[in-house]
Amino acid sequence: MKMIVAILKDSDADNVIGALTAGSYRVTRIASTGGLLRSGNTTLLLGVKDERVDSAIQLMREKTTPASSDEKRCTVFVVPVERFEQL
Repeated sequence: MKMIVAILKDSDADNVIGALTAGSYRVTRIASTGGLLRSGNTTLLLGVKDERVDSAIQLMREKTTPASSDEKRCTVFVVPVERFEQL
């Protein structure tokens, strides 16, 4: 299992979350700020089975707004999960 941490623009968050939930991914949304201008961002947390990581990232790639040539649309971290429990 992996934890995907994705940081994206607020303006893309609804489209990305909609696509992920339609694809049966469970998503936690966290409001965040960052960058030089302290612009509004959204941080998404997804617990994903190893074989579904690439398809989740592809959905994010498809649903984010194209940026200018030097601006990134989304920053994604994929972190291994050693243990997972729901209580």
